[in-house]
This record gives sequence, structure tokens and C-alpha cells, in this order.
Amino acid sequence: MNELVAAMSAIPTRMNEAWNRGDATSFFADFADDAVFADFEGTIYRGRQEMIAIHQGIFDTVMKGSRLVQGDVLFAKILRPGWGVVHHRVGIMLPSEEEPPPSRRSMQLFVMAWQHNRWEVVALQNSRLLSLEAVAALESMTSAQREHDAETNVHEGRR
Repeated sequence: MNELVAAMSAIPTRMNEAWNRGDATSFFADFADDAVFADFEGTIYRGRQEMIAIHQGIFDTVMKGSRLVQGDVLFAKILRPGWGVVHHRVGIMLPSEEEPPPSRRSMQLFVMAWQHNRWEVVALQNSRLLSLEAVAALESMTSAQREHDAETNVHEGRR
């Protein structure tokens, strides 16, 4: 692996280590000031300072003591001079867990730009990994809920 690709590939590991310390400033240290981050729920964060502020609150409350584990860079590639991508997979483990459940496995696509004499993350898409079986189960639950709601509306005269 060449030196530039290795430098890009190291960013997710640093982020995982910062998450495990509950340190949002370090978690986003490799992001450009105007970076964009789309989390797994579809929330879009714009700018490193917004990301730090929101995530420090998350680290201090609902995700306190959680850990990013099993991080793996599946590929890193320079697309053209000054631009690269990294694909990373990782799991989130809560303090009481020994393994991350499948529902908390994510894949991340980083878009990197060479600026300020280093690679900076300019965009990150974080998505949950869901099997086809899990998607089918979610869709059947949604369908069953719609049918239940429609039946309830008929019985209550709200059609």
C-alpha cells in the first residue's frame, strides 16, 4: 500500500479510538471545517464544529461508554490527485455487551481531499448494514402495522 493510501486508511482507526474515549473533538479532527456527514438515520451535519457539538452530547449521554469495534478498511483508493475514498465497516458495542449485534454494524464511505498538507474528510456517509432477511422482516412489520391501522379505522368509523 502506498504512503498516501495508508494515510487515508488510518483515519477511521483514529476515529474509532476517539469514540472509545468519548472525545468528539478528536473524533472529527481529520474532518475539513466545511465537511458534511450523513449519519445512519439520515441526519445531515454540516461543518466540523456542529458535528463536534452534537456528538459530544451523544458521547456524554445515550452512547456513554459505547465502543466502536471490529473496524476494518475494506478498500482505500486515490481517485485522482488530491481526491480519495475509503470504505470502512465497524460495529457499535454498548457497555454491557461483549459483541456488537448485527443491527449495530455499519459501513462508511469517506470522501477525502488532500488539503492543508494532509488528507481531510470532506464527506462521510454512515449506513447500517442490513441483511435482506432483516429488511424483509422490517417491511412485513410495517405492512402488518398498516393493515392493523386500517382495520382499527374501519372499526372506529374513521375511514
